[in-house]
Amino acid sequence: MNATIEKFGYPATLIREYDHWVLMLRPAQVTAGSVILAAKGGASAYGDLTDAAFVEQGRIVGELESRLKNVIEYEKINYLMLMMVDRHVHFHIFPRYGGRRSLAGISFEDSGWPGPPDLKSGVECGSEWIERAVNLLRTGQ
Repeated sequence: MNATIEKFGYPATLIREYDHWVLMLRPAQVTAGSVILAAKGGASAYGDLTDAAFVEQGRIVGELESRLKNVIEYEKINYLMLMMVDRHVHFHIFPRYGGRRSLAGISFEDSGWPGPPDLKSGVECGSEWIERAVNLLRTGQ
């Protein structure tokens, strides 16, 4: 795994591993169900990914949106590919909603709604909560 994946808490935050990607819970929750979709390997530019990685990403997005809709009941979803600090290809994915949503016993407000996500509002969650949330997002219930 690359340094970006490790920075986001792999393997403790791992929701699902794919051939070309890993889906992880974001340790700092900006909104309930904030996740990271990170490409395996060393690519530091989106265009450097293989065709197979792009095809797989399409399948992952469909699965993820359905799962998050069941668990979080989001209104919109934002995909941010910033790569300003962490150089390997990855997306920050934020379910968006007005009001509050709960995940694994903690309630989160989308403080940026209805504008851009407020990245500075991320709540660092402890390892026990991360384990519960990862399990919830793995099963989608």
